[in-house]
Amino acid sequence: MNNWVNVTIKDLVKQGVIYPPMDGNHGETHPKGDDFQEDGIPFVMSSDINQGTIKFDKCKYISIEQASILRKGFSKTGDVLLTHKASIGRTAIVPEIETEYIMLTPQVTYYRVKNKDVLNNVFLKYYFDFGSFQELLALWAGSGSTRAYLGITAQQNLSIRLPKINEQKKIAKVLSDLDVKIEINNKMNAELEAMAKTIYDYWFVQFDFPNKNGKPYKTSGGKMVFNEELKREIPEGWEVNEINQVIEVKDGTHDSPKPVESGCKLITSKHLKAEGLDFEKANSISEEDYININKRSKVHTGDILFSMIGNIGTVYKIEEKNIDFAIKNVALYKTSSQLDIKNYVYMYLRGYDMQRYMGNVIAGSIQKFIGLGSLRKMPFMNDSNTIQRFEEKTKAIFEEMNILKTQNQKLAELRDWLLPMLMNGQVSVEEIKIKNNA
Repeated sequence: MNNWVNVTIKDLVKQGVIYPPMDGNHGETHPKGDDFQEDGIPFVMSSDINQGTIKFDKCKYISIEQASILRKGFSKTGDVLLTHKASIGRTAIVPEIETEYIMLTPQVTYYRVKNKDVLNNVFLKYYFDFGSFQELLALWAGSGSTRAYLGITAQQNLSIRLPKINEQKKIAKVLSDLDVKIEINNKMNAELEAMAKTIYDYWFVQFDFPNKNGKPYKTSGGKMVFNEELKREIPEGWEVNEINQVIEVKDGTHDSPKPVESGCKLITSKHLKAEGLDFEKANSISEEDYININKRSKVHTGDILFSMIGNIGTVYKIEEKNIDFAIKNVALYKTSSQLDIKNYVYMYLRGYDMQRYMGNVIAGSIQKFIGLGSLRKMPFMNDSNTIQRFEEKTKAIFEEMNILKTQNQKLAELRDWLLPMLMNGQVSVEEIKIKNNA
């Protein structure tokens, strides 16, 4: 690290390496309520930045006219984003976008490189991900408090270490190549899941599964009967039971174990994402707390998790072999004991009937939640023969999804192992290449 220099954000601004960092708009002109629309200018909040990317499918949008009255927060392709309020330290780079810019909320800062001969924006993004920088950021922001915050002025006093630009580019490429592969796998998994959903909807929403002659059941005149629990017609002979009569349904701890520096993770509803479990933001708990929680709700490979509070209804199927986490505010469907219907249950929990049911049973005026009792009483549509045929038809799809997810876990582990070593100068890009070729 002899050629690395220690600088502050303020130094980089003074030297003309970056423009002054800027966050989103504050005050009365901040968009709200009716200002949001189906499309237009993306209005990116801290929660829209996850696992190193902007989730445009989750964010809100405003019109060009609404954006034009805002004073700041106009972020463009190539900008490095850093969240500085509540969810401290999330990062992303603004990708190629159809609009001239995106808009940011006051929770997010953008950094725009001015002199690309001195600083590489991708390197800067990964430096922000670097554990030592994240620790400093959290310390200064007072993370752990509900008011955790680090404003623009304070951010400019943060220090970073920079190698020469050629080394920055090499480091950035090694790390970004891994993330590009992860993103490709995520897109492939999204397409595979869309295929599975199309089949599920065709069979269990439209009821045009193949009849004994191979023709669509309902379209070909298959007999339908009205079901009071589901409030719609279903094929004659199908059962509708409370799901707890078919599968054991539990929930995680209701306690708040004391966080520790290292140990097993405690996964809550906010750490449950459709694309995976967010271990990075989850607290560690003691072995004693881990054991006690698992007496109530031990998670096994093949089980399904369901968020009960906050972003209610996020579903995650456990395919991991080594499970070293406990759960809180998360429902646990014990499909590990009935693997032959696991994928059907997973799709059912994400499907039409579950969405309708949740609309009637979600409670809470300030903090919305769904109770364990309601989840256990959920009407569950059941026809063993059709379910088994669905499982067989979609087996290859879900197996491929699991392969890609496993690949991503390994790629992420490699990236997270390389990141501190590269940023600390413990290993060079050349040394990594030599080891890989050995």
